[in-house]
Amino acid sequence: MQIGLAYAMSGEIESILKNTNAQLLETVSGVPVYEIEPGILAYAGGIGKVNAAMSAQLFIDRYHPDWIVNAGVAGSFLDLPIGTVVLADSFVQHDVDTSAIGDPVGLVSTVNRVAFPTDGLEQAEAILNRLGAAHRTGRVATGEVFMTKGARADWIAETFGAMLCEMEGGAVAQVCLRSGVKFTALKSVSDRLCQDNNAGEYFNFGEAMAKLNTIVLPFAQELLKQTT
Repeated sequence: MQIGLAYAMSGEIESILKNTNAQLLETVSGVPVYEIEPGILAYAGGIGKVNAAMSAQLFIDRYHPDWIVNAGVAGSFLDLPIGTVVLADSFVQHDVDTSAIGDPVGLVSTVNRVAFPTDGLEQAEAILNRLGAAHRTGRVATGEVFMTKGARADWIAETFGAMLCEMEGGAVAQVCLRSGVKFTALKSVSDRLCQDNNAGEYFNFGEAMAKLNTIVLPFAQELLKQTT
């Protein structure tokens, strides 16, 4: 059994690297891959859907994980406190739109679905509860834009029923679905899309990420123990 922790930015994984005996295994196509401990690997795949998809498939092909846990920061459509932990129950891609030819908005061709449910939701909930990790559960919208307060953000929240918005998770979910790899995601609120200054809030994402990483590693350890 092997679990992969999928991050976008090196800064998001930094606190885990500093507090463990993590070893850099290799850097392939600009993607650094680390062994955090036996059975748990991590990588920083880059910002945006293309980077996320490329790095996820690269990681799957080279390391054959049984489960990928996507961890990172996200903007919240709700007025949640910065650092709130959210267990994703599903992902959508808000920037996919072939409705002009009769498809539902958000339909991803080839896999022909709008929503990408995460795996083992009840199991993940139980692990977080056992760890004493306060959290919310909800849908995450992914797209190639740093979202700010306004009509577009309101439309995404209303159309897809999303709690959070970010730029990578939906792409990783799609790759995992097509590759037959289980997928879970833990997000930390870095900024609030209901606030005028959410871009300013985002630049302190390191604090939100450090808090999340105190949960991500024990979560992965427990998941590994339960599924080995």
